[in-house]
Amino acid sequence: MNKITIIFIVLFALVLSASAQIPDRPNPPRLVNDLAGVLNKNEYNNLENSLEQFARQTSTQIVVVTVPDLQGYDRADFTFQIGEKWGVGQEGKDNGLVVMVKPKTRESSGQVFIATGYGLEAVLPDAIVNREIVRHEMLPRFEKNDYYGGLVAGINVIMDITRGEYTAEQYQENVEAGSGAGIPFILFFFVLIFWIFGRSRRRRFYSPGRSLPFWLALGMMSGGSHRSSGSFGNFSSGGGSFGGFGGFGGGSFGGGGAGGSW
Repeated sequence: MNKITIIFIVLFALVLSASAQIPDRPNPPRLVNDLAGVLNKNEYNNLENSLEQFARQTSTQIVVVTVPDLQGYDRADFTFQIGEKWGVGQEGKDNGLVVMVKPKTRESSGQVFIATGYGLEAVLPDAIVNREIVRHEMLPRFEKNDYYGGLVAGINVIMDITRGEYTAEQYQENVEAGSGAGIPFILFFFVLIFWIFGRSRRRRFYSPGRSLPFWLALGMMSGGSHRSSGSFGNFSSGGGSFGGFGGFGGGSFGGGGAGGSW
């Protein structure tokens, strides 16, 4: 009987120790928690103010947490536990989202994970979060140590999709169309170059006016390649407060989300 009691005490102590490694909910509550110190004051204020305004407009809570270490946790488990422990999102709506970033160091790789609450899993499918938002918007910037730029680029897309400005599928189509625009343009360019030289060999000169369609088409082709997002339009460059964050609402997380490393 004594052995059983000791085993339970040890297990209970281990559980308490593990839970203590997850950061406590901030008091006073805030949406940006830069525990790793990768943001300067202006960047922090811009993110916090924009996320506060977004939360008031939509009731969706996006929380940013940067940490120096994952304390032995898997990046996904660490992020989900933050969402659950802090109660990110509204109870009943479960419309919370946690963006966790662990910066790259000499000893360890960088890690990012986006955990979506139950209510956002259908709006932000895991495949879109992983392949497009994390890989396309965030990781290229994180690899250059541009943590603010990566956060802004990814969060801008998340905001637009959850607002309903476009769907996750439409965003994916736009990204894929933009990434594949270079090859047709190159082929088009060389075909027209050969066509122009072919005409010049048959004629001693050609009118500049006749070459106008080539340059017009060139401009149209270069303008047709649109790289989705990456815009900082949703984030102010100033630092005025919108009145402070009111607090978390008790949302729940069910395992939706995705991440990556660099």
